[in-house]
Amino acid sequence: MAKVLVVDDEPNIVLSLEFLMQQAGFEVITAEDGEAALAAVGDSTPDLVLLDISLPGISGFDVLEQLRGDPHHRRLPIIMLTAHGREVEREKGLALGADDYVTKPFSTQALVEKVKALLAEDA
Repeated sequence: MAKVLVVDDEPNIVLSLEFLMQQAGFEVITAEDGEAALAAVGDSTPDLVLLDISLPGISGFDVLEQLRGDPHHRRLPIIMLTAHGREVEREKGLALGADDYVTKPFSTQALVEKVKALLAEDA
């Protein structure tokens, strides 16, 4: 069973993403900030990360940069999730190495399909 790390500081978003990913057949771990996200990746190496940009402490962009800078996690699929839909932020996320960029609110079905497609590529 593939493991998905959900990183968001909004408890209701974490709950809905956790439920959505579990319904899609994934094991889910969660983190509410950048530090916890990096610790979770180090502890339990997820198969994919859903990463919010606006986090307390270390931003999602910083988490992305740190993971991409680590040879062990360079290929870890990461989907950025954000309420910020500006093109400049999308370009920054993709330039830093995000595999995809999804703007809130998003289609739950489309998100599940993106996750499955990225995990299939990585398999």
